[in-house]
Amino acid sequence: MRIGILGTGTLAAALAAGWARAGHEVAVGGRSRAKAEALAERLGPGVRALDPDEVVAGRDAVLLAVSWDGVEEMLARVGAAEGALAGVPLIDPVNAVSHGVGALLTGPGESVSTRIAALAPGARVVKAFHLFAADQWVAEPDADRPRPTVAMCGADPGALEVVGQLVRDVGGVPATLGTLDRVRQLEEVAGFVIRLVFAGFDPGSAVPHVPMAG
Repeated sequence: MRIGILGTGTLAAALAAGWARAGHEVAVGGRSRAKAEALAERLGPGVRALDPDEVVAGRDAVLLAVSWDGVEEMLARVGAAEGALAGVPLIDPVNAVSHGVGALLTGPGESVSTRIAALAPGARVVKAFHLFAADQWVAEPDADRPRPTVAMCGADPGALEVVGQLVRDVGGVPATLGTLDRVRQLEEVAGFVIRLVFAGFDPGSAVPHVPMAG
């Protein structure tokens, strides 16, 4: 697939490396062309640096790996309001939470994904990759290591299929939990995990182990 990544931070770098390793063609771009070029050079063949509007053109999927306060600016920069992302699976890994506290910064009943969908009409938004730290995706998939479950939400079956394959390509297991009206629940979980970490607790110890049926 031809994958576009908007952003040059740690998650963008980790997933760009993983998807390039899986054989996909990856383009990265952000507010700084110099940072994008440095990232592409570090990751090597299979990853190119482009301007953001070029990153989203003709892609099979686009990852919006920017901070919450940069979402609106980046979508405006690529012409999302004018339909530049219409029909494209748009992956949203963004957490809009207060640092160290974990409280959501979105309005009542709102999620990051629903805000993105409003800013990018026609985009096939899928929430994914918002819970695990970037270093989860740095290493090559290993059959001897437990595979992380990536909770996802989205309304479009085709987009969910594309994103599910991209999850598998970096060693994860896709788990679709509903449409965009369930995304706020996923984002609340991220806030819960972040709050526990900053309070000095292991989030894994706060979730009961439930034996799988069958």
